[in-house]
Amino acid sequence: MSARGNGMKSFTTMWVGQLISLLGSGLTSFAMGIWVLDHTHSVTRFTLTVVFAGLPGVLIAPLAGAVVDRSDRRTTMILTNVGSALCSLTLFALLKAGRLEVWHIYIVVACNSIFNTFHWPALAAAITMLVDKAKLGRAAGMLDTGNAITTIAAPPLAGLLLVLIGIWNLLLIDVVSFFFAIAALLLVTIPNPEASAEGRAGRRSLWREAAVGWQFIRQRQGLLALLIFFAAVNLVTSMCSVAVLPMARGFASPAGAGVVMSMTGIGMLIGGLYMTASGGPRPRIYGILGSAAAMSVCFVVIAARPTIPLVSLGVALFFLTIPIINGSSQAIWQSKVPPDLQGRVFAVRRMIAQFTTPIGDFSAGPLTDRVFQPLMVPGGLLAASLGRWIGTGPGRGIALMFLAMAIFPLLIAVWGFANPRVRYVERDLPDAAVKARPAAAAPEKAAEEKAAEDRAAAAAEKAVAAGPAAAAAETAGGAAGA
Repeated sequence: MSARGNGMKSFTTMWVGQLISLLGSGLTSFAMGIWVLDHTHSVTRFTLTVVFAGLPGVLIAPLAGAVVDRSDRRTTMILTNVGSALCSLTLFALLKAGRLEVWHIYIVVACNSIFNTFHWPALAAAITMLVDKAKLGRAAGMLDTGNAITTIAAPPLAGLLLVLIGIWNLLLIDVVSFFFAIAALLLVTIPNPEASAEGRAGRRSLWREAAVGWQFIRQRQGLLALLIFFAAVNLVTSMCSVAVLPMARGFASPAGAGVVMSMTGIGMLIGGLYMTASGGPRPRIYGILGSAAAMSVCFVVIAARPTIPLVSLGVALFFLTIPIINGSSQAIWQSKVPPDLQGRVFAVRRMIAQFTTPIGDFSAGPLTDRVFQPLMVPGGLLAASLGRWIGTGPGRGIALMFLAMAIFPLLIAVWGFANPRVRYVERDLPDAAVKARPAAAAPEKAAEEKAAEDRAAAAAEKAVAAGPAAAAAETAGGAAGA
């Protein structure tokens, strides 16, 4: 079989199973969010479910990446789907027994976060082995399109199913959906990557292997600078994303707020379809920097006036940029990182880029309630000045937060463009060779290949010990030789 297996056909099969699973998970996520709000009447306790759904995965990401690189990627994805199915089954059993508590949900979503942390780098690394480099942007667009479809369809469908069949049967649908993803994985063959010099040099104990992803990134300052860029963007966007619903609810009816929230999925769908059809801007770094700059304009539009059409437009444009910035970044990383290192590197990448997301998710509420909203109530400090333009009353403190945050994506994008390591990351870093592991060779040939591998590993060890510049030069030489 070729290094890319059956190419886009295999990826599409895998994507369809993933889409069904995502939809099932979206049903459960919406239903359990409603359950928490109805039983606690606390936005803070609801927000904690978001934190528990993200933070554990961030903390264990390096170890997960090392495990993924040691394992067969398809097997890893199958096992993580089974684990997530068991999480949903646990919620079903507790609900059916009438014993479900909020702290149970915290534990279950934390466990599910851990399973997802193993699943994501395995999926990303598998795509690299299946899809040609020129189509990586399209593959990323398809993934974001699937997320958008889930965002659009899951809330209204879950609301309908809650009425028709109850929350218990909805959870069972989620459990069944995971087996569609597993069946799709069983239908495809995902080649394992050929060992690279960097990968062989990193073969140590599991804990030491977990640090290899960080070492790889640290030695490539362009990738490290790109992660710093994303960490800064994620801090701002997470604060604003989680605040969209309470802001809309401040001036609109529940139905009107639902219209605004539906724009998140529609924007992502349009952006995902664009990436699927075109593969994204070229060079890809312009898609990243341009999308970040556009977010500033979107924030201003969202905050400008408390009207459903204007806020909906701003929200749709904001979420349209997400697939473009994510897909462009994903294609760069898949092109630059050797496939047998992608589990470790991508896990560390996720940890660094997303460690600010739980901070943003949790801080949006206190900042709004204690800082911005008091300024925008009738009689507030800014009510007579800025309030004349953006309005006063419920939700307008969040609008003020959007205006305050609007300058930051633009500044971050300007910093990225002014930083040569970010602007020229595609040009300056060599592409990694993508090769499938060869079939078993004759004993004599296998011995020769093993000796060659050992020599390459020793050279890579020396390069790492010599420092970042030497390691980068060794990688470039190897790529040119191939």
